[in-house]
Amino acid sequence: MSAEQQPAKAVDAVFVESVKVPEGTPITKGYDFDNGINYEELFKTYATTGFQATHISRAIDQINKMLNWRLSQEPIDADEVDEYKDPEVRKNTKCTIFLGYTSNLISSGLREIFRFLVKHNMVSCIVTTAGGVEEDFIKCLGPTYMGEFNYKGETLRKKGLNRIGNLLVPNDNYCKFEDWIMPILDQMLKEQKEENVIWSPSKFIHRLGKEINNEESVYYWAYKNNIPVFCPAVTDGSLGDMIFFHSYRNPGLIMDIAQDIRKINSMAVHAKKSGIIILGGGVIKHHIANANLMRNGADYSVYINTANEFDGSDAGASPDEAVSWGKIRLDAHPVKVYCEATTVFPIIVSQTFAKYYYEHQDEFQKEEQKN
Repeated sequence: MSAEQQPAKAVDAVFVESVKVPEGTPITKGYDFDNGINYEELFKTYATTGFQATHISRAIDQINKMLNWRLSQEPIDADEVDEYKDPEVRKNTKCTIFLGYTSNLISSGLREIFRFLVKHNMVSCIVTTAGGVEEDFIKCLGPTYMGEFNYKGETLRKKGLNRIGNLLVPNDNYCKFEDWIMPILDQMLKEQKEENVIWSPSKFIHRLGKEINNEESVYYWAYKNNIPVFCPAVTDGSLGDMIFFHSYRNPGLIMDIAQDIRKINSMAVHAKKSGIIILGGGVIKHHIANANLMRNGADYSVYINTANEFDGSDAGASPDEAVSWGKIRLDAHPVKVYCEATTVFPIIVSQTFAKYYYEHQDEFQKEEQKN
């Protein structure tokens, strides 16, 4: 077709003139396997691969900023208390890292990754649900097995097998859990009555971590390192079932949630820098974000979940929505990775917490020997 025959309107529509792309704008480029298999270099190319790979790269950057920040990097505030004017104190004051995850992730193989983070004191606190607590202890008493998403519920029920996605938990494991936890609840009630101990969910989990005495447990290490584990929905699971049954066997146990909301909010208020890592949605996501509202927002934020915001749910809410509430700071650069956490969190940890640990292993070992 000659130029005279080309429709002018179509030509104008197709060949819109481009503006000049700003100097230094990254060029989209992925990993070249002709260079062999080098996972370190592969993950570096995520930054310029696009889509969620780029968001993974940005999440890695946010977490590394959490790990590497020290108060000594900031100018001394004239109103600062004397303690934080000391150069040594400033050098050792780190970012407060809030880690949140839903119960299904403890059921999965991410449990071992969480244990690594807690064992080496790399997070400041945990927020999870009842299932995220009990499944850790249950795994110490009996294994969780691999299954399939399409196993029939009716068949599994008749066999006494409980399905979590494509994982299977024998009902016997929950019977073992009941046998283990009931004497602990009895003792807690005794201490409440005789020693005026006021229990809270975090004190409860701390006690269970002590009692399990098993190095495979996330919450054993939380107990050892005195890392608080907050569980605002402590009754929403087998833990709640046990508390329910115990209230008939030996009534009177009281769980004070007011202690814990004060404790987590105070952690945020007193944090010199705050970072949040939230895997999944629901109560754990909001509990951490709302605590950070008390300090006018988190400085670093990473969300990993598959929820969308079209229904107005908190689970799907974007980081920018949290900015509007004051839960993430105005000058922050938060990241949301739209992906199922078991797929990406091991990659992210390999390029952040794990790398940081092995680069500073001597320091970690000295601290661990002190404790």
